[in-house]
Amino acid sequence: MNKFLESIKEKAKKLNKTIVFPEGDDERVVKAAEIITRQKIAHIVILGDEAAIKQKHSDADLTGIKIVNPKTIDIAPYAQTLYEMRKAKGMSLEEAEKLARGEMYLGVLMVQMDEADGMVGGAMHPTSDMLRPGLQIIKTTPGISTVSSCFVMVMPERASSFGESGVLIFGDCAVNPSPTAEQLAAIAIASAESAKTIAGFSEPRVAMLSFSTKGSAKHESIDKVVQATEIVQKLVPDLKIDGELQFDAAVVERIAKSKAPNSSVAGRANVFIFPDLQAGNIGYKMVERLAGAEAIGPICQGFRKPLNDLSRGCSVEDIINVTAITAMQAAVG
Repeated sequence: MNKFLESIKEKAKKLNKTIVFPEGDDERVVKAAEIITRQKIAHIVILGDEAAIKQKHSDADLTGIKIVNPKTIDIAPYAQTLYEMRKAKGMSLEEAEKLARGEMYLGVLMVQMDEADGMVGGAMHPTSDMLRPGLQIIKTTPGISTVSSCFVMVMPERASSFGESGVLIFGDCAVNPSPTAEQLAAIAIASAESAKTIAGFSEPRVAMLSFSTKGSAKHESIDKVVQATEIVQKLVPDLKIDGELQFDAAVVERIAKSKAPNSSVAGRANVFIFPDLQAGNIGYKMVERLAGAEAIGPICQGFRKPLNDLSRGCSVEDIINVTAITAMQAAVG
């Protein structure tokens, strides 16, 4: 097992957190829950029909896993909580009851009501199905206006010289299609914080990525990256951040000396902020598939309590890794 991933799981074991999995119909989710429980990474609550789950997964050891059926649970407390939070927006109690029966809403409500410390979903649902109840119920951390995401990229041994001993943070690769300069700044600040709390970086060094380095090209999309960098420098003056930087200038010291010789980040970056979702999504998948990196995430940033989204193509190991990180986020929050 990768040393970094092993350390994440070991840290999670000491936290004794409870994580809800809303998608009990998914085979990967049940298998991950079994392994997580056996390894004592977290306590797991699965949402689904217990009889159906046990019949479908007769070979699984579900000892120690709590299974809650959204169809038969007393929904009144959850519906009332949702109603009180959304009635000013025109939601009726009947609408709240209907929504609360849905596994994604119920999972988020359990986190809101402190019945779970965090939620990991998305194996069967698009990102929007997690973000919607998250924004309506959990809402954002005070002072944070933008929910975003990051991936922890764990490079293979041959590429361990990059980032922080081969560990890099990529943001935002899953949530914001075309962020404004202000949103890009928020993504950078949140990603730097994730680098410290999740990846254990003592000194995040943030590269604001572009197709230009220090004025080598001119375009309005570059202006946005420069503006975002300036916003972060004003808001968090102690954070090491620089932009705009091309990716090679951000990670290769030889190139950094030529393209950005006065930068404290170029050639040494460990946090990489992509200018938009297209670049971020393409970038992380290229590094994952071509370089053989382990992509852990997406990890959601900005929620008041941890909610994390999975790719619908996720593996059992992906679910386990994201669960361990969710437990760590819950400890920090």
